[in-house]
Amino acid sequence: MFPGRDHHPGEAEAEVHGQGPGGVAVPRAGLKKLALPPDYSGITIPEKPKLKFMDKVPAVPKVQREPRRLRDIRGPSQEATDFTQGQYGILALGGGYLHWGHFEMMRLTIGRSMDPKSMFAVWRVPAPYKPVTRKSLGHRMGGGKGPVDHFVTAVKSGRLVLEVGGHCEFGEVRPFLARVAQKLPFPAVPVSRESLREMRRKEEERRRDNQNPWTFERVVASNMLGMRKYLSPYDLHLKGRYWGKFFLKHRV
Repeated sequence: MFPGRDHHPGEAEAEVHGQGPGGVAVPRAGLKKLALPPDYSGITIPEKPKLKFMDKVPAVPKVQREPRRLRDIRGPSQEATDFTQGQYGILALGGGYLHWGHFEMMRLTIGRSMDPKSMFAVWRVPAPYKPVTRKSLGHRMGGGKGPVDHFVTAVKSGRLVLEVGGHCEFGEVRPFLARVAQKLPFPAVPVSRESLREMRRKEEERRRDNQNPWTFERVVASNMLGMRKYLSPYDLHLKGRYWGKFFLKHRV
């Protein structure tokens, strides 16, 4: 209230709502709550931050020709399923074989996209080691197994193909990781430590809260309609969640 001035009811309401006489906003000091920046104190960038070159042919004196053995890409992976150095990576959602060309595609794409001063990348799969034979075009059937044509690396579902880390956020590395995952010969997605943990938590929660009493284990254990005569030993061991090299997400 000012002396010698008539007071109007609208002015009192304006003062209560932070406005001065005449509806002019009065500046007030406030406290802002800013998000804390991420802590990168425990991350060490190696001396060679980029992906190393993979040999096209393994350095062995003589390579033995092997059968196909498709069980190399069947079922879940038992190795390289968790992060070791980086915070982000590419997770395989199915089985398949990586050729040397896939390794070069990943090495060149990530090497051009990442900043070596603040990021690094490491492999989680070995160099091509499994020989694949092929007969020449127009060759007759017979004559034994063909010569070795190239080498591949077997990858199972749930395995990390590579890791990326450093002083960076997931939004910075997700675009080029998604481009690389799209070109792989099996379904794959870019993941972070948090998203991988959340994915597995939801999968376990879905299995635990399943209310359907007729699960695959119960149906097979009861041998309904004599199905154990037709099921593969892999289906019994993997509980029907993998069909060949593919992971069936809808099965519990």
